Amino acid sequence: MSKIQHYVLFPNHDNGMRLYKELKNLGVRATIAPTPRAASTCCGISLLVEEKDIDTIRKCVSEHEIEILDIVEIERDINPKRDKYC
Repeated sequence: MSKIQHYVLFPNHDNGMRLYKELKNLGVRATIAPTPRAASTCCGISLLVEEKDIDTIRKCVSEHEIEILDIVEIERDINPKRDKYC
C-alpha cells in the first residue's frame, strides 16, 4: 500500500521552527521530521503536513515572510524488514 506524504522544505532550521510555531498557533497539524533525502539534501529538518492544509500553509508562509524551498510529495517508503538481521 502506497501513501503520499507532504513535506515542507527549508533552507535552514530557523525557518522551519518559525513556521512550525505559526502553524501550531493556527491549529494546523505539523510534525517536525528529518528531510527525506529523495526530496532535498539541504536542511536537515522539514515539516510533515497534511495535503488538506497546504493552502493554509502557503498563506501563513506569505503572511509571516517565512522562507521555504518547496512543498513536495513523497511516496512513503516503509520497509518492515529494514534493520532486521535474522
